[in-house]
Amino acid sequence: MVSNPILPIPGKENILITSALPYVNNVPHLGNIIGSTLSADVFSRFSKLRNRPTLFICGTDEYGTATETRALEAGVTPQALCDEYHLKHKAVYDWFDIAFDYFGRTTTEKQTEIVQDAFLKLHSKGFLEEKTTTQPFCEKHEGFLADRFVEGTCPRPGCGYEDARGDQCDKCGNLLDPFELINPRCKLDGATPVPRDTAHFFLRLDKLQGDIEKWFEKASKDGNWSSNGIAITKAWLDSGLEGRSITRDMKWGVPVPVPGFEKKVIYVWFDACFGYPSITANYTDQWEKWWKNPDEVDLYQFMGKDNVPFHTVIWPGSVIGADNDQWTLLHTLSTSEYLNYENTKFSKSRGVGVFGDGAKDTGIGPSVWRYYLLSNRPESSDTQFEWSGFATSNNNELLANLGNFVNRVIKFVNAKLDGAIPEFSSSYTDESFDFPGWIAGVNTLLAEYNKEMETVHLRAGLKKMMEISSQGNLLLQYRLDNANLVSHPERTKTVIGLALNLSALLASLCSPYMPGTGEAIVRQLNTDLKFIPDTWEPEALKPGHKLGKAEYLFQRIDDKKIAEWKEKYGGTQASRAAEEAAKEALKKKKQEDKDKKKAKKAAKKASEADESVPADLAAQVGGSADAPKTAATEDVKQLPIREKPVEK
Repeated sequence: MVSNPILPIPGKENILITSALPYVNNVPHLGNIIGSTLSADVFSRFSKLRNRPTLFICGTDEYGTATETRALEAGVTPQALCDEYHLKHKAVYDWFDIAFDYFGRTTTEKQTEIVQDAFLKLHSKGFLEEKTTTQPFCEKHEGFLADRFVEGTCPRPGCGYEDARGDQCDKCGNLLDPFELINPRCKLDGATPVPRDTAHFFLRLDKLQGDIEKWFEKASKDGNWSSNGIAITKAWLDSGLEGRSITRDMKWGVPVPVPGFEKKVIYVWFDACFGYPSITANYTDQWEKWWKNPDEVDLYQFMGKDNVPFHTVIWPGSVIGADNDQWTLLHTLSTSEYLNYENTKFSKSRGVGVFGDGAKDTGIGPSVWRYYLLSNRPESSDTQFEWSGFATSNNNELLANLGNFVNRVIKFVNAKLDGAIPEFSSSYTDESFDFPGWIAGVNTLLAEYNKEMETVHLRAGLKKMMEISSQGNLLLQYRLDNANLVSHPERTKTVIGLALNLSALLASLCSPYMPGTGEAIVRQLNTDLKFIPDTWEPEALKPGHKLGKAEYLFQRIDDKKIAEWKEKYGGTQASRAAEEAAKEALKKKKQEDKDKKKAKKAAKKASEADESVPADLAAQVGGSADAPKTAATEDVKQLPIREKPVEK
């Protein structure tokens, strides 16, 4: 629990934000990051800069078959795997400047408490049904197989993906039943599963469909949901909801709180979304002020399109059935399509593409990564990550536009005006330039920026911010140099005053997207980051205000780096790991050979020295020509025999 938690304030516009809880079975790739956590962070920062009580919650989703599978593959316990990857996830998000108010996890007592409470309420109200079902069973290792442990060919027309899982196809996105797969196989040992009966609980979504539809119709309109989120939810509802199994024959999960089901757990379809309130409950014991306060709180949720049904059908149905209208349900849904990598798919499970920890290794700072990913955010269709586009966005947009504008005016003031803002007035007029019209134009763009951001059109908001920066460069064009300062001092000082105040506005507007850049701008301006206004105040920084030291916001990316990165990140994560391991093994072998040669040479020199020392001289220094071997020669004898590194 934190000592001073963020809480909703009655009468205020209280904003609760979540990003889809990332599975803890691997390091997140760029598609995962832009699809949920980064997008949610942008809106959270914007909301806080609009002076609203805002809470941003996320954490690792740690139960379920994905974790159990990965733990089996790694030869560790699920808990050990979760502990390791929770820290890895947090490290990636920290590097990307993603500022959660609390980043928790689902393997907690609060999660068990909240999930079991909802489960028992649904059970008592008749929304859970016990059924004997036929589940895949592996006779080779004698155990029931969770859906993800079964792989095979996707049966959906036009798909045919050969590595589809028993719960979902990564290629077409459809949810599956393991027995639908063509040529199914056990993920653990390759054996063909056989059907076997087992008892499980089903969530009666069919009985809840009317309530879910009523909620969906209102929420999707009031909250201006993204079109893909609406389409996916509507497709589920139009096809008719059916009971869905929410328990499994496995050990890693929230225990089923019903006698006779002690060896079964509640499945991730039901469990995962309760992670949001349980993580909040670990942040503050006043968590219900956020999660059971629908009249005072608006919930914004960010996710990739494959997560939509869990958030718009299954979880709303679960909490409506358990507690009627007590819960804070989804207000605005922001759903992304897929970000692909150089015309192929990122795959967390198969290691294809650039992963979060790989971005850091390029030496390019998080602001550039955030800008490129957000300017290519797949809001209505799939987009591509391309190294050439990455370099172009840095060189031709960030450096040439925003970086050039801010650096140019601050350097000029430091060099020519002793680092102080000169006397100026925003009401100044001049026949050579329409200053009032220019200010009005900035305010028009600011209003458009705010509108795009309020409706969670993050790409469009970023574009508006860069358009405002372009207005800054337009202001400076042909009007900021030594000659103008001498021949048109009042006009030039007006240009400077307006440009520095526009830089302060840009610091706030770019901060949701590039917080490090926003901090760098206000540091150079020697001021604080201000709230994002409805109307720009062009005289907020007054004459006489002293600036800080000028610094470059961005550096040019050389074309040679593009080819280097394509080569470095062109393979799969697994193959790159194998290559790195092989390089390390070769490096180690070379060092060992070098050490052996060095030791052998030292031993030879010591031996020669022993032979050349006369017996009487040796005796004078306390030694003997027949003395035992030197330490160096002993070391040679004691050197272990190394096996040749295994080639991978």
